[in-house]
Amino acid sequence: MTKVYYGYDEFLKDSKTLLKQILSYDPDALVAVARGGMALGQLIGEAMNTREVYTVNSIMYDGQKKLDHCKVFNIPNLENRKKVVLIDDIVDSGESMQYIIKKLQTNYPACEFKVATLFYKSTAMLQPDFSVKEATNWIEFFWEVDLSD
Repeated sequence: MTKVYYGYDEFLKDSKTLLKQILSYDPDALVAVARGGMALGQLIGEAMNTREVYTVNSIMYDGQKKLDHCKVFNIPNLENRKKVVLIDDIVDSGESMQYIIKKLQTNYPACEFKVATLFYKSTAMLQPDFSVKEATNWIEFFWEVDLSD
């Protein structure tokens, strides 16, 4: 599979595009999926001037190897929230995001959850509500590779 580097300048440009989409929804909280959604969640939260930025952890991949099941943990307290945007770098298969949504909906049935990602795959079982680009190659995000030896 071809690997494509995704650098900061492109990230910043795409984040501005995604921000406009998210603002149209007017969420009262953002939940970044750790780790891939954290840089984007931070940037979007700063741009929206909100401190309602949380994280949730999920593990579906070990490197490029897909695991048999998804672990979802470190669930944030969203009790008084109604419109929440889940932020991640990419919806690949969509399976891990489905696990996350199911877990959060179980804990917070009064919340409406939308998904925002930089990239999506058209073959995913779940498509994001807000996105920028279709991924046709393996994306190497700058936050994953720039500090590696």
